[in-house]
Amino acid sequence: MSHSIPGTTLFDGAMARKGYALNKMCFSFNDAANREAFLRDEDGFCARYQLTPAQREAVRSRSVLAMLDAGGNAYYLAKLAGIFGLDMQDIGAQQTGMSKEAFQAKLLEAGRA
Repeated sequence: MSHSIPGTTLFDGAMARKGYALNKMCFSFNDAANREAFLRDEDGFCARYQLTPAQREAVRSRSVLAMLDAGGNAYYLAKLAGIFGLDMQDIGAQQTGMSKEAFQAKLLEAGRA
């Protein structure tokens, strides 16, 4: 049985293990002091959680899709995306390969249909 869904990164046990450090770091953002510490020293904060090079690059590039590929869980990544000032439309634009403006226009058009 295939667990592949085209265009989707499946979050299963293997991905949970792969993304443990990234997800643990994101969970820590429930605490305002950790959000502030991350903003003061992003590299140091990521090192504290021992992110892999791929996870670190995904965070550095602000690519939610790369974070998902690096084992990130969408629910935990939302905490990190908020620190970056990204909203769900930013994430939807990344997922569709569109600009945010084009994604918003697509949403408006779909709402008129």
